[in-house]
Amino acid sequence: MRGTRSSTGAAIAIGTLALTGLVLAPTAAAVTPTTVTIDADCGAFGGGAATLTATQDGTAATMTLNSSAITAPIGLGEDSIASTLTLVKAGGGTTVFTATENPAMDAGDPVQVGPLPGTVAAGDSLEAFGGSLTMTVFGITITCTATAPQSPGPFVFD
Repeated sequence: MRGTRSSTGAAIAIGTLALTGLVLAPTAAAVTPTTVTIDADCGAFGGGAATLTATQDGTAATMTLNSSAITAPIGLGEDSIASTLTLVKAGGGTTVFTATENPAMDAGDPVQVGPLPGTVAAGDSLEAFGGSLTMTVFGITITCTATAPQSPGPFVFD
């Protein structure tokens, strides 16, 4: 009887450790890299370094753009910028991410748009260079393009 209690206690301890290991184990990112930098040219509206952040859940993906080099020309309310981000696929074609998603921004604040939802397939390799970001604010369309390939490389989706 005594051996059974020790065995049961050991089994519970091992099970608890295994469960703790599963809970604390890092989750694999579905898209790699998750963050890239680009140099964007937005014409008369400015330009400079910007960060694109990607997430993926199955075939659903989102992109968020942040840039302290590109600033809000005027105060903007939450969800007031209609944005379309077009990324180029490695094998040809494009993938589009679009929404009216942005935080409220004061004049001069760094620009942030997204998350912009889109659909991806396993194996998609997406690059900003050759694509564009269009933002429509109060009827004015601002088009930004990457001046070089993104770093450290294209987004690759699982």
